[in-house]
Amino acid sequence: MQRTTLLQHIRRQEKLIPGATGEFTSLLAEIMMASKIISQAVNSAGIGENILGLTGKINIQGEEVQKLDEFSDLTFTNIIGNSGTVCAITSEEREDPYIIPPEDDPGKYIFVMDPLDGSSNIDVNVSIGTIFSIYRKKSVRGTVTNEDILQKGEEQVAAGYIVYGSSTIFVYTSGQGVHGFTLDPSLGEFFLSHPNLKIPDQGSVYSANEGNWGIWDENQKNLVSYLKEDRPSSGRPYKLRYVGSLVADFHRTLLKGGLFMYPKDKNSPNGKLRFFFEAAPLAFIVENAGGKASTGDKRILDIVPKDLHDRLPLFIGSKNDVEMAETHLAAKVNEGGWFKWLSG
Repeated sequence: MQRTTLLQHIRRQEKLIPGATGEFTSLLAEIMMASKIISQAVNSAGIGENILGLTGKINIQGEEVQKLDEFSDLTFTNIIGNSGTVCAITSEEREDPYIIPPEDDPGKYIFVMDPLDGSSNIDVNVSIGTIFSIYRKKSVRGTVTNEDILQKGEEQVAAGYIVYGSSTIFVYTSGQGVHGFTLDPSLGEFFLSHPNLKIPDQGSVYSANEGNWGIWDENQKNLVSYLKEDRPSSGRPYKLRYVGSLVADFHRTLLKGGLFMYPKDKNSPNGKLRFFFEAAPLAFIVENAGGKASTGDKRILDIVPKDLHDRLPLFIGSKNDVEMAETHLAAKVNEGGWFKWLSG
């Protein structure tokens, strides 16, 4: 049985685009190469070179930097920065974009990444991953501008993620369906394993960090309580599944359906997840798979970002489940804790 490799699939997709030059295919090939290097490092962490633990540095997010975070960030930056396909690279780990110097013959794409999501879980062998997206430079001439960097999510050319778990899976979309590829470690090649992924319209699982219950607002608490109610006629109660690694929780939600949510709370009144590095790429993927992504009252891909490190709440998953969440979050809380729905 002949199997389709990731690179073969990308080339076939490219033929469907009038005027394609091969630059996009080259960029995805470099992303694939970097992901193989990181997969090998994750799978052998603690055996050979010591890349577990902290570097002693604090990143722009105020988080302690893991050695694997730094390794992954440098791996992607070095490989993609020297590919001739991008003009800028932005990373969750860096305060400012890395602009490719003019003398290095920059390309037309902007690469955005969370190089290693969930890396604090590596020492307990929980699945972690890379989240990425690709934008096209807007300005025709000159250096990269803020207009080039601060684009709406719907302007993404492609987005994807790689899960480093019991197997390594590369999932991506360029707006022509969502496709998943599993790494065959004996051959060092990604093969198509999940073609044309479609998320169910409604699931039976919700994913949230209920340890934050005490700092949620009443509408968020009411939403989770609603999901727990024993109402078989409406498909409830939902089951709780929460890994604590966004890329792993999202991957399960994409395959099985349901609702992942990371709401705003008293400690993070604007939300915690990053628009560019987490919310926008996953929103682009889920919408191309037939799902939905929202802040609770606004479509993620409609948001006009103001800063590279903007944060927001995220409700993402099956279309019906996200819309149900939006309805609950739009409720007005009355005195005594009861609430009524907004009309219209």
